[in-house]
Amino acid sequence: MDTIFILLMVLIMIASVLLVIVVMAQNPKGGGLSSTFGGASSAQFGVQRTNDFMEKATWSLGAVIIVLILISVVITGKPSLAAPAQKQPVQKEAPAKQSSAPAQAPATPAK
Repeated sequence: MDTIFILLMVLIMIASVLLVIVVMAQNPKGGGLSSTFGGASSAQFGVQRTNDFMEKATWSLGAVIIVLILISVVITGKPSLAAPAQKQPVQKEAPAKQSSAPAQAPATPAK
């Protein structure tokens, strides 16, 4: 169980780092990686494909991270069969309070 959780955490970290790299390579004004490799003009061949790839990669990596997190929550949320069952502590009843006055015998009528 622990090795699956560690594997999922490593995959989440790798996907997160890739997502950061993809987002940092994008330029919100249409430049970014596409202008670096394709030139400044957006009319050149291949620039639109680079923007499409970067956008698809961003959405895909985001979805992968969400799915991996949900899987890790489902896997770790289930109680394991090997774990000892939690026992409720037994509550002891408080002893009955005894009055400080001595017990009185029932009065018998005199004959």
